[in-house]
Amino acid sequence: MKDRSRLTTEKRNRRSADIDRLDSLGIVDMIAAEDALVAPAVAAQRRQLAQAVDVIVERMGRGGRLIYVGAGTSGRLGVLDASECPPTFGTKPSMVQGVIAGGRRALVRSAEGAEDDPAAGAAELDKRRIRAADVVCGIAACGMTPFVHGAVARAREVGAATLFVTCSPEVRDAIAADVVICPVVGPEVVTGSTRMKAGTATKLVLNTLTTAAMIRTGKVYGNLMVDLSASNDKLRDRAERILMELSGVGRQPAREILTAANNQLKPAIVMHARGVDYRAARKILAACRGSLRSAIQTEGPGG
Repeated sequence: MKDRSRLTTEKRNRRSADIDRLDSLGIVDMIAAEDALVAPAVAAQRRQLAQAVDVIVERMGRGGRLIYVGAGTSGRLGVLDASECPPTFGTKPSMVQGVIAGGRRALVRSAEGAEDDPAAGAAELDKRRIRAADVVCGIAACGMTPFVHGAVARAREVGAATLFVTCSPEVRDAIAADVVICPVVGPEVVTGSTRMKAGTATKLVLNTLTTAAMIRTGKVYGNLMVDLSASNDKLRDRAERILMELSGVGRQPAREILTAANNQLKPAIVMHARGVDYRAARKILAACRGSLRSAIQTEGPGG
């Protein structure tokens, strides 16, 4: 058993040492004050975040995937971020994946012992046929989780790019990964409860990685999610409103164009802008590598 007492994530927060003596408002204020430290800590990792985004974009350009690997809260956050990419950016479910120690049941019920097996982490990547074009991002607040390190080690063996997200500066330099992102948020309000500040920091980091990568790969036009999958009423409404804003048409024409585009927003925008049908819009987008800006501005058939 490794001694983790030296880790920031395990240290006692002196500011909250008497939190059990506070009333409800005092507890809320204490937690809020500690949470206010998180965003600056993540912002301090801006260069590492940008470097990681560049790595993801380059590998995705080669057909690679982004695979998060974590245990407990870290694993759940990875699965959450991965699961939100298809509806938000229209990606295939395989493009961004989340692996959690203990499997799917660990998403809703603690399986903490599963994190202690490095071979299991490697085996999970073997199941996914990890390859050199992929990116594996290990997530571990303490930076020492064996399951995560086993997976990252396997990724390095096959030549995949590796990232690592941790909130423990004490182990940062010992982590074998291409890019280590380490927001230092300090000890938790409740000692060792890394679902709190460390979890919040991790959520911000993962949001930044996938959002920035998707922007870089052309899945956002301006600040609009033009590659969204209109899979429910809310997203269909959003798709219609985006088309209305970019094309200047009313609600009913926007709805009709989207229907003709099989409810795919990006082709619908090209159809209106270039005066082409759905099939031609798809061809134009393919020629422009999915870039809506290029598809609208490039001269050619339908221009």
